[in-house]
Amino acid sequence: MVALGRLLFLSNSSIWILPTVKAKLVSLWNWFEITTIVLVSTVLVAILFVLTAPFDRVRRIVGRFFRICGTMLIRLNPLWSAKVTGWKMPRGSGPFIVVANHQSIADIPAISYLPWEMKWVSKESNFKVPAFGWAMSMVGDVRLRRGEKESAKSAMTKCKWYLDRGMSVMLFPEGTRSADGEIKPFKDGAFRLAIETGYPILPVAVAGTRHAIPKNSWVFGVKCQARVEVLRPIETKGLTMDDLESLKQRTRSEISDAFERLGKWMPTLPQDGVIKDANAVPGVEAKTA
Repeated sequence: MVALGRLLFLSNSSIWILPTVKAKLVSLWNWFEITTIVLVSTVLVAILFVLTAPFDRVRRIVGRFFRICGTMLIRLNPLWSAKVTGWKMPRGSGPFIVVANHQSIADIPAISYLPWEMKWVSKESNFKVPAFGWAMSMVGDVRLRRGEKESAKSAMTKCKWYLDRGMSVMLFPEGTRSADGEIKPFKDGAFRLAIETGYPILPVAVAGTRHAIPKNSWVFGVKCQARVEVLRPIETKGLTMDDLESLKQRTRSEISDAFERLGKWMPTLPQDGVIKDANAVPGVEAKTA
């Protein structure tokens, strides 16, 4: 094992890897705060759900509270930070079909910084996670069984129900996290939904999260900044299914351009803010060599 046992600072890429002992201490704290936040927020979500369910059909209040709890996963983690930039949603606008690229589980608390409620389409296995999955059900997120047409149809019907009641929905059009850090081809679902309903697409680019969650290890060793940029909405009124592919490619292109501009999967940006090569992130992979 190389590099994990020492502090590595690279001035050209601003990558910090903690020393082994410090990394383990920080990781113990991180797992403690993650567990505590999930458990406490689930209890509070349950209480708020009971109090608001009679008058809040789209579960806007309890959902927004749950997203704010999610941001605490970043706020209380000494190795994580988040920065949101881009288009500001005017008061009273929407709803939108929000789509974002997907690098890591850390994308979820990062996107939760966006200052509005939306219902997330998520794979069914997430709803089976103790506490976290229960909270997702209570706030009204939409479950999807991958590869099953009936489940996909049911999920889109639920999304339409929310949209017609003024509630935005959130999807990861790649379908899953990117394995290599590059943005994968988008699936049709979100764009078919947009054309069928006439509601606009709201593209969101997320960068910097790929190395936030340790793989095959409980140790958090890399300092990461989640960078979220909200792009301008893409109108879909008047489009037909003949426009599906062009709408999908336009959205992917705009997100890809922003992803590049944000530094792609670089954990943090250079101090001077100049990105010389977003693909070159020396040191991150070296820690497992």
